[in-house]
Formats: sequence, structure tokens, C-alpha cells
Amino acid sequence: MAKKTIRDERIRGKRALVRVDFNVPLEPQTGAILEDLRIRACLPTIKYLTQRDCKVILCSHLGRPGGKVVESLRLAPIADRLKDLLGHPVVYVKETVGPEVERNLEHLGAGGVMLLENLRFHAEEEKNDSTFAFQLARLCDVFVNDAFATAHRAHASTAGVAAYRPALAGLLMDKELTALGALLGNPTRPFGLLLGGIKVSDKIALLENLLPKIDILLIGGGMAATFLKAKNLGVGYTPVESDRLDFARQLLSRAAQGGVHIEMSRDVLVAYGPPPGADHQKVSVLRIPPGSQIMDIGPRTITTFQQQLHKCSTVLWNGPVGAFEYPAFSVGTRAMAECIANLTSLTGATTVVGGGETTAAVERMGLASKMTHISTGGGATLEFLEGKTLPGVAALQDKRP
Repeated sequence: MAKKTIRDERIRGKRALVRVDFNVPLEPQTGAILEDLRIRACLPTIKYLTQRDCKVILCSHLGRPGGKVVESLRLAPIADRLKDLLGHPVVYVKETVGPEVERNLEHLGAGGVMLLENLRFHAEEEKNDSTFAFQLARLCDVFVNDAFATAHRAHASTAGVAAYRPALAGLLMDKELTALGALLGNPTRPFGLLLGGIKVSDKIALLENLLPKIDILLIGGGMAATFLKAKNLGVGYTPVESDRLDFARQLLSRAAQGGVHIEMSRDVLVAYGPPPGADHQKVSVLRIPPGSQIMDIGPRTITTFQQQLHKCSTVLWNGPVGAFEYPAFSVGTRAMAECIANLTSLTGATTVVGGGETTAAVERMGLASKMTHISTGGGATLEFLEGKTLPGVAALQDKRP
């Protein structure tokens, strides 16, 4: 069922409590913001509301303070960055609920923006405490959830508030639900799934849900070691999930029976010690040395994956195909990012990137704007594509047919 958005209701002049996800990475020593994708992703919703004279009350978490005040996790740096991005004043309040918040709200003008303190300074947030949810709800006339990345959590600010105020999707939330929902609904075929990352166990539910819908499956990254081991190939000392070998064999069999074309690493880059300075070389997956560890896909694999991706009208990429944080082992992930980024302009394909590390890699490479959709969700993206109901989405009002 489609969800009501801020475009579907008359919101002019209302007080809007907007749940955003400003949980951005910070430099440990200085507290400086390292990457602001999640802040920028919410700008369309904030601007839409301010242009309609709404009083915009933003709430977010940052890090894992465990229900207590942690000075290094205050949202002051977020307020400063948001002010710069908006070109608009932002009132930062060092409280989340209570008299100080209400005094600032009373003096906030139409079209004004206020940022509350870190939600998770209150243990009641993650407990979905009804009293805390009501304290948040009393600040507003309408609740807007624009934090898809936290929608898989039933917290006071994602689900609890919706019990007391009309709950609408923000523009980012709507974009996520539309793009990811299309993958589960009726994607344009051929539909290709590129999977990477370390653990097969993290992708089991995703594979189970998407296998009947895809035409091409490409497997790289550390998780490929478990699939290679399932085919009785040696993988050196690359970590293998031994308890997932049967699943890997069954998946390969079911995919073949269902007509899904599967490609795994044909050659890999292996290292003979810890990165970044370890000796490394390219080898066939048929001859991986016992004392080595898989760190990236090799050139033959890159070419094969690129050829398969160019056959696709829809592509979903989840998980880097190598240890891209090290320059020596970033070649495969960069090649996949560049290939997928070019598909839309070359073939008109729909390209969707999901998962925290994958999104970070694409953003770092400056290719995010070339993808059809970059999901901000991380765990929420995975759970949505696994077919699970997300509490933060379920709490939103349904749009009438």
C-alpha cells in the first residue's frame, strides 16, 4: 500500500516534527563531519516545508550514546553544516523535549528550522516509550518521517509519535519506498543482482526473496569465498562461513533450475599478510595459494561482470567486491561502480545502490549522481528488500487508491 506524503496533505503553516537521519560519520579527534550525504538527502523535504511556512522541528540520533548524554555526540556540528547547506538559519536546542524546546518553538517564525538534541540521549527513545513519544508529538501538528535508514526500528521517534499525530512520508522516504518497491514489484528485465561484502549470512534473506525475481546473479567480495568453498575450491585463509556451505550449494542449484545466470569470481587479488603493505598478486580461483587471503576480484572477473551488467535493464548492487578502503584492493569496486554508473546513460537501465559500505564507496568515488537511486538505508534497505515490514513505514498513513 502506497503511503501518504507531505505532497498529499495541506500542511501550510503547520508545525511539522520531521524525523531525519543525520547519523553521519565524525572524525574521532576533532568531531568534524567526514561525509554529509544523509544531511543533503533530507534537504528537499526541509525546503518543501519551509517554503510552505511550516515551523520545521528536526529530530535525529547520532551514534550510540546508550541513553545518556555524551558530549562528543551532540548535534551542534550537524546544525552548523545544515545551516550552510540550507543557506538558512537553524536554531539548535541542547534539549530534546521539555520547556526549553517549547520556548524556542514558540519564538520560531513561519518557515523556521529548529534542530533538537540527540534523541538517543534518552533511553526512552529506543524503548519506544509512549510518554516520550507523546512529549515529541505535542511539539507538532503533523509528524513527517524522512529517515528511511531508521525505519526498521520501532522507536519513539519512528513509530511511537505516529500514535498521536498524522504521520506522513517525507520526500526522501517516498523516494526510497518508490525505488526499492519497484525492485520487489515488477522490475524491468533482465534484472541483475551484484552482491559483495563479507558474510553470506547477511544476505541469506535477501537472496531468498530476490532469487525468483532476478535473471543474473554476480557474487564477489569476501562472501564469494564461501561459495567457492561450496564448490570444493581452496580459498587460502580467507574467512569462510562453514555453516553456510549447504545454503550456498542449495542456492546455486536452485538458481540453475530457475534459469538464473550466475557468475562468481574467476580470478582474484590475494594478499600474503595484513593490508595495506602486504605482498599481493592476481591468481585464478582454481589456484589460490594456501597462505593467502582474497582481497579483490581480478581483471578477468571484472570483464565478465561488466559484460553481464551491460545485459541488464535493472541492476541492484549491494556490497563492495573487495577491500576498497585500501587503494591496492579498490580496483574491482571502482570498476563495478563506474560500469553501473554508466549504464543509465548508455542503455537507460535503472541502477540502484544499497548498503552502507556500497553507498560510501560510490559517494567517495564521486559517482552517486550517476546512479538512478542511492539508498540511504543500510540495514533498513536490506530488511525492506528481504520483504520485511518496517515499523517506521507501517506507522505512516496509507494513501487511498
